[in-house]
Amino acid sequence: MDVIYGPDVPQIDVSPYNITDRGYSAVERQTVSLLCQAQANPPSQYVWFYNNSQVYTGPQFTITRILRIQTGTYACLAQNTYLNTRSMKTISLTVYYPPEGSPSCSVLPAMNSSSLNLTCSWTGGLPSPSLHWTRDLLTLTQRGAGLWDEGANHVSVLQPGSQTSNNTLFTCLGTHPALNTPTQCTARAWSPNGEPVCSAFATRNNEYLLLSCSWEGGSPRAVVWWEGPKGEGSTQGVETANILVLHSNSTKNGQAYICYAKHPLDTLTRTCKLTLEAPVLLTQRSMVSVFEGNDVQLTCILHANYPPADQIVWLNNRRQEVEQEVQEALATRKYVLRRAAAWANLTVLQTDGKTDSGQYWCSANNAVGGTEIPVTLLVKRYPMPPNVTLVRLVYRSRQRLQVELEWQIKGEGEGGEGGGLTGFILERRLSTALGRRGEGEDDTTTAPAEQQELLHEKRGSSSPWQQVAVLGAVERAHTMGNMTPTDTYQIRITAVNHRTLGHPSPPKTPADPPFNAYPAVIGAAIGGILVATLATVLLFMYIIRNNNNRLHDMLFRMQHSQSRENINFPDDEVIG
Repeated sequence: MDVIYGPDVPQIDVSPYNITDRGYSAVERQTVSLLCQAQANPPSQYVWFYNNSQVYTGPQFTITRILRIQTGTYACLAQNTYLNTRSMKTISLTVYYPPEGSPSCSVLPAMNSSSLNLTCSWTGGLPSPSLHWTRDLLTLTQRGAGLWDEGANHVSVLQPGSQTSNNTLFTCLGTHPALNTPTQCTARAWSPNGEPVCSAFATRNNEYLLLSCSWEGGSPRAVVWWEGPKGEGSTQGVETANILVLHSNSTKNGQAYICYAKHPLDTLTRTCKLTLEAPVLLTQRSMVSVFEGNDVQLTCILHANYPPADQIVWLNNRRQEVEQEVQEALATRKYVLRRAAAWANLTVLQTDGKTDSGQYWCSANNAVGGTEIPVTLLVKRYPMPPNVTLVRLVYRSRQRLQVELEWQIKGEGEGGEGGGLTGFILERRLSTALGRRGEGEDDTTTAPAEQQELLHEKRGSSSPWQQVAVLGAVERAHTMGNMTPTDTYQIRITAVNHRTLGHPSPPKTPADPPFNAYPAVIGAAIGGILVATLATVLLFMYIIRNNNNRLHDMLFRMQHSQSRENINFPDDEVIG
């Protein structure tokens, strides 16, 4: 007898087998096998459904490398085709996956920077990972030194800073069902090095004053805050750095502001102090003297100021800013300005006694005040050089193309040194209307130099003086050329001591060279000898050519009694 029955309620076996309070679980990327069995005669036929959608036919449904998106309900339908009956079994399958990366540890200040808040978090994953701090910290917690706070994906503990050594390393372990080995993160607690640093700076145009306080380094970050006079500042701390904004005002000159810094591992509250000061300027010399024509440097030093001044400004003796004047007159290059943060040097080039003497001002300003300091510049002239006198002024020849001149300075011929000079200036001018009274001297030579100049100006016959040459201080003679023979000149020489001119020598007119008879006599004698010699030669030639004269007979014929005629030659051939 064949009994037809079924199917009974199916039985589903999950491999690998991991059961939870919500059903079955699998680890992502595992291979999961679902086997469905239901008693029936004839044997049941099976159909698999995933979230009410048919996905497979057969008793065993295998999922290779299952993914987290395949979490859901799986149902097995068993059918008896002979009886046309069916039964179904449904299970819930959850795919576990780990959080991304590894746990994150942090150390934060807590309890007004007296304790450490150790936080370990690891977000993501299914189910939530298991986190716990190392056993050393748990031991402290069991003693009541810390307080636990656990939640999904994070765990934190409050650790007193006074009971924590500097440079302590804390470790947090994280485990997850989808991972074979646990993972960890570490956090180190250490206090900053050194002391907090305070600084002050102003905004553009000194509108606001910013006080900055920072204590770099450390874990967790230190907390800093400002306290100032009249309640300025805030007792609420800010990590690492704090900036206090103040309106610029000269009344804040001399006021002190204190920055406080606190770290959980440091039992002391550190401080740094700022005292606001207007600029204080110094100079090496308040009175500077220089000889005319030289360069001179004026120095200004910023001795103390806080916050720092924008820059040091120089004003010239006309109360004009030097830098602006340099930009407007680059061609003249009267000033050279060099400066840094704490000094500024002003160089006055080619000083002139009339335009450069006076008071110069060095000025500096910051957000709490300003100041300026005067420097007096005295430009001195070099001493007056000694007077010069022309002792010789003669044309070199009768052609009047060059003039030889010699001069002497006062005191030089009397045993004096004649110092205080750097050179001589030689000048000449045309003086066509002036007559000469004698050789090398005009009608005004005997008068003083001032009277001579006045006399020439009244006559109106002289042209302006023209500079001919600049001579060295050791020279006492010179030959001046490029003279026009038909013109009459006046010549003078002036001693120079750097830029200081002496009194010019009395002007003189060059004299003609004196007459010398010796060359004329010698020339006449030589000329007479040459004429006599030429006359003798001509007479001798005449006597030779004319043989029938008494001179020829006297010179060439012998006495008749002693002479004999040569009969071998005719008389004409002898004469020829």
